[in-house]
Amino acid sequence: MLRAIDNIWHLVLKEFASLAGDRVMLVLIFYAFSMAIVTVANGVKLEVSNASVAVVDLDRSRAVDRIVDAVRPPYFRAPVRVDPAVAAEGMDRGRYTFLISFPPAFEADLLAGRKPEIGLTVDATAMTQAGNGVAYLREIVATETARYLSAQGIEAGLPVAVVIRQAFNPNLDGVRYNAVMQMVNSITILSIILVGAAVIREREHGTIEHLLVMPVRPTEIALGKIIANGLVVLLAVFFAIEVVLRGVLAVPIAGSVPLFLAGTAVYLFATTALGIVLATLANSMPQLGLMAIPVFVTMQLLSGAMTPLESMPKALQDAMHVSPSVYFVQFSQAILYRGAGFEVVWFPLAMMAGIGAVLLAFAVSRFRRMLEKSG
Repeated sequence: MLRAIDNIWHLVLKEFASLAGDRVMLVLIFYAFSMAIVTVANGVKLEVSNASVAVVDLDRSRAVDRIVDAVRPPYFRAPVRVDPAVAAEGMDRGRYTFLISFPPAFEADLLAGRKPEIGLTVDATAMTQAGNGVAYLREIVATETARYLSAQGIEAGLPVAVVIRQAFNPNLDGVRYNAVMQMVNSITILSIILVGAAVIREREHGTIEHLLVMPVRPTEIALGKIIANGLVVLLAVFFAIEVVLRGVLAVPIAGSVPLFLAGTAVYLFATTALGIVLATLANSMPQLGLMAIPVFVTMQLLSGAMTPLESMPKALQDAMHVSPSVYFVQFSQAILYRGAGFEVVWFPLAMMAGIGAVLLAFAVSRFRRMLEKSG
């Protein structure tokens, strides 16, 4: 047992030395856990921002002016009043995302207690802007209409007042969400690529034969690669949390960082083992890259990091539960957003450990067979 631990320790040191000489990979690690997080956090907008709005006003009344004046930055650009003939062309050419049409006698119908209809045309090719923007514009129209009628001495309102409270992200700041989820994606991508590249590098440099004549077992070689590259990613995650998230982006971390790092270590055993499996199937670095891309893209898009898992088809939800990324996203969101403790995250943690154990056993088996063929 002590001999095995000593062998694994020296193999870990060898992996550190090999990675230290790979400048391209070091730059990639730094970029993935620094600039990539900052760029995605500030560049990807999930909320409405600077959307273009055109207004067709056939009423020319104070009620319309009040509603139009309430459509303002930063969610929307200042509305542009256009003629009906020009409005359709502007939508066809993509100049406007939203087109609000007020009918004639809008104010008169409003004051008479009738319910005039407002036309809202949306360019739904801008999916995020369109979906969220419609809700924003509905709220603006309802609020400003009620205020206008109240100023005229007419009571108008719903029998129930809805009070909305945003939990865990009160300002609906997309930076908080994007930054953490990009870090999660970087963990998945880098852990697969690092370990897979380490195995391919041994094969391409011919050092795999050196390992075969050493008094070490295939299991020890595989664990040395998993532990070494997993530790590198874990250190990069700690740097990303303390320097990038908290320092540069000022993202508040609600839960325990040590608990999150412990869960990340469990997740890394699963993803690094997956990297070894892919490396045993590939014959070169380009092949590894081509095989890895669909794997981590699928894990990224269907893990719940981009869209809620509940919004996917039931069959796809069931299929994705064999992926450790689903449980890691749940684990990360619970700790980093909601401040959950171990009593809340123990189930996704246990599932990651179980899936990781299966992947590790399969990876070691594949790695042993690859060494036997090389020998």
